[in-house]
This record gives sequence, C-alpha cells and structure tokens, in this order.
Amino acid sequence: MTRIFTTIVLAAMTATSFAQAPAADTAKALVSSYNAWRNAVVKRDVNAWQRTTAPSRQVEIRNRLVSEKRPFPGGVFDLPAPPPSLENLKTIHVSERGATAKAAFFGPVNFGVEGKPTDNILVISFVNAGGWKYDKADFVNLAGLPDVRKELAENNLKYVEETPDFQASGTVPATPPAVGGAKYIAKVYVFCPGREVQVQVNQVSRHRFANAKEAEVVIGGALDGVNNIAYSVKGLEGGTGKEAFTVRVYLMSEIEGTKPIKAYEYQVNEGGTVQSFGKGTFDVDAATAAKLLRPRR
Repeated sequence: MTRIFTTIVLAAMTATSFAQAPAADTAKALVSSYNAWRNAVVKRDVNAWQRTTAPSRQVEIRNRLVSEKRPFPGGVFDLPAPPPSLENLKTIHVSERGATAKAAFFGPVNFGVEGKPTDNILVISFVNAGGWKYDKADFVNLAGLPDVRKELAENNLKYVEETPDFQASGTVPATPPAVGGAKYIAKVYVFCPGREVQVQVNQVSRHRFANAKEAEVVIGGALDGVNNIAYSVKGLEGGTGKEAFTVRVYLMSEIEGTKPIKAYEYQVNEGGTVQSFGKGTFDVDAATAAKLLRPRR
C-alpha cells in the first residue's frame, strides 16, 4: 500500500512510555495534548478547555449546545462520563499530515460504564493551531472484529496501517459561522443502510450520515415559517441499492408530555428506488409553535 502520510508505529509501548522511535516527539505531544484537554474537561476549567481544543471544534460544540438550548460554555462539561483515560492503553499508530494528526490507542478503553472494559480502539484527531489541539475522538468497537482484536493483541498492526480512517487527512476543519440560539429545537433523523447521505437544513445545518440509523440536532434550530431541507444520496460498497431509506425532521417540544412532531419525511420501503437528490420544506406555523414552547407567564 502506498502511504502518503508520516506514520509512526509504536506497537508495544504504553501511552505514557515512548522509547527511541522516529518522530516520538510528535507522539508525546499528542498524548500530552489529549491529557491536558481531558484534565480541563474533568475539572470543568473553561479557560483550559479553550486552550486545548481546536478552534473549529469549539465553535461547532457551541453551535450544537445553543441549538439544543443548553448553556455554553457550561454545557461542554455535562457529559454522562469523563472522557476515557489513556492509562493502560497502547499507542499503536500515529499519523501526521500537515497541520492534522491522528493517534490510535488499543486496550481496555474505559468509559466508566459497569463491567470490565474490553480491548478496543480509541482514535483521537488533532489540529495544529499554535500547538497540537484536541479535535475529536472516535471509538472503534472490535466486538464484531475478533480477528482484528487478536491481531492487535499480537502487535500485528496491519488493520490500522491500511485503514484510511486512521490516517490524518491534512485538511484542517473549517470553522463554521457562529449561530444564534435556537427558538425551536429540531433534529434530522436518517436511516440509510448501504448508503451515504448529505443533509442540509436552512442552508446552515449540514450533516453527513453513512450506513446509519441516527439523529443529529439541527444547528440554529427550526425557524418560524418555511424551513428548507435538501439531501443527496449515494451508494456505499456492500450496499444493494434496495435497502429501506428514511430522512425525517422532528420538532422537539419543550412542553412536558408532548411527543416530537414529525415535520418532514422522505421514506422509501425496502425494494423501492431512492432518488439521488431531493429537497423540500416544512412549516412552523402558529399552531405548531404552540405545541413546542411553554406558554409565557
């Protein structure tokens, strides 16, 4: 496989132990960056969080929180569990390209849930913005890949070396424009086995789903009156093109006991033909708004 990334393989070292390996300083810097970011989150230290988080990620998180009517920056730290520690994990792969880097760690990734954590992969992305800053983390559950789990335990790193998702892209994420607080909370839901879907709501909220069944908050929320939605669809390797497909927008009520309102839907049953591009609208009129917001006292 031709590699265009600078890759460091540190097969048998813990996250806090780096021997004489090529570009070990980069690996140390990434671990230090993540630890500083994690410490800021655990201590709920806003200034430290801002210093250790990539600029684009800060705005993205802010936009999501205000679109859910949650406080910022306080909501940054309202997590179900602390970010996983790198303690007891092996650094198995580091990729650096331009101002981006990724580091992969293998071992018992502990999210603080009950039971003994099993050996899986934690992939952390970084951006160099006056030093390495934390961008995001992805968890790779190896329960469905027992052969890969065995290979990694035996220091066979072929999986991480040859899988594109473990390689730094070289492209620094663009910083999105800051949005105002949402008036109405909305979510876009997509069910797209065998397909990749790009969704855009009101030309502001952009979403990507791949082989997924999940929902994401609409950035900026829904607006009074007419709202626009557009989406594009393409097949993924392994898909048949005949899988069922759904795109929906839900309006989330703040009135206790009121269920989400389905404002928009495009759905194709299994065996049907899914259009590669579509667009539409949904309306938040006075009657709908009355079901979403608590009456003012």
